[in-house]
Amino acid sequence: MGNEHTPEQPLASFQVITDTHVRDEAEHIHNRHLEQALADIATFSQGSSGIMHVGDVTDRGLPGEYRELQRMLKPYAESETLPDIRYTVGNHDIGAIVFQDPPLALIGMTAAEVARLLEQGADMGSAIIQTAAESAALIEQLSNGKYTLSAHSEQAGQSAPVGADPITIAELWHRRLSDFEVTTGMKGSYHDHWIEGYHYIFLGTEQPHPKDCDMSAEQLEWLDLTLSERATPEQPIFLFLHQPLMDTVAGSLKEQGWYGVNQDTDLKAILAKYPQAILFSGHTHWQLEAQHTMYDGEGHLPTMFNASSVGYLWTDQDEHLEGSEGLHVEIYKDRVVVKGRNFVTGEWIKGAEFTVRYPVSNH
Repeated sequence: MGNEHTPEQPLASFQVITDTHVRDEAEHIHNRHLEQALADIATFSQGSSGIMHVGDVTDRGLPGEYRELQRMLKPYAESETLPDIRYTVGNHDIGAIVFQDPPLALIGMTAAEVARLLEQGADMGSAIIQTAAESAALIEQLSNGKYTLSAHSEQAGQSAPVGADPITIAELWHRRLSDFEVTTGMKGSYHDHWIEGYHYIFLGTEQPHPKDCDMSAEQLEWLDLTLSERATPEQPIFLFLHQPLMDTVAGSLKEQGWYGVNQDTDLKAILAKYPQAILFSGHTHWQLEAQHTMYDGEGHLPTMFNASSVGYLWTDQDEHLEGSEGLHVEIYKDRVVVKGRNFVTGEWIKGAEFTVRYPVSNH
C-alpha cells in the first residue's frame, strides 16, 4: 500500500547566503567556507528557484577576489548542479575603503591609480600612496558620510600627487559598481525578478559608503511601485538588502551599531504597506542561534530575517566566531518556512526554524 502520510511538498524553495567575503587566496578560510556552503547546498537544493546572495560577496572588491569566486562557481556551472545565484551589493564590494592593514581609502587616489589597482590587480603594497595619517583622515571623512554622488566636481582627498586630481566620488562609484556587475551579471544596485510566480526584489546602496546604505529617492519610488506588482495579502514578496533596518534583526539594535540604511524611516514607511513581504539582510554576521534572527513585523512591517554569514560569524557577546551559516526557505500555500543551515557540518541548526503564516494578520 502507498504511504498515506506523504509529507507536504513546498510550492517553491530557495536558499539565502550572505557575507561570503571572498579573498584572493584559494585557501583562505572565507573561501573554504564558501566552497563548503556551495557543496552542501547542492545536496538539498534540487528544484530550487535560486540562491539569493545578500551582499559582501567579496572582502575588498578586488579583481583577484572576483576571479576566485568564478573559480569556485565554474564546476557547478558546467555540471548544472547548483541553482542560479542572484546578488545584492554589499559595502565591502563597492565601498571607498579597501579593508586591509592598514585600510586604504580609494578616494585619495587618482583615477589612474584606482584603475591600476582595480583593473590590473596591482600589488596592494605598490598602490598605497597615503600616509597612515592621510588614510585615517579620509576614512573618518567617509565614515561621517560627508560626500555625495552628485558632486562630480568635488574632490574628496588631498593625498594625490601634485598635478593629478583625486578620483571623484561619482567616478569611484561607477568603477566599483561596474566591477560588481561584470562578475555577478546583475544590472545596477537594485533589481527585481519574477521566479515561478513569486517576486524577488533586491535593494542596495547607491553610494560607495564604507559601511552604510544610501538610497536615492528614485530607488525608493521604484520600490514602492515594484512592490505593488500583482501584490496580494495571501502571497509573500521576498526582499534582499545587505544592511538591516534599525532595531529589527540580530545586530541591528541601535546600541549594537550595525543597522545602516540612511533612509531607514522612509524605507520602513514604504514597507509598512506590504506586511506580507519578507526581508532578508546580512552585514551583521550574527549567528542564527543568537536572539532576534527573525523580526516579527506583527502586521505593521514585513517579517525580517538575519541571514548570518558564510565567511565568519558574530555573537551576542560581540565576539568573532569561526563558522559558516545560511538559510533555506520553503514556500507553502499558507506559510513560509525558514530553516537555518550549518554549512560546515552540513546539518540543520536546532532552534533556527521559523514559520511565517499567510495571509499575514494585523495584530
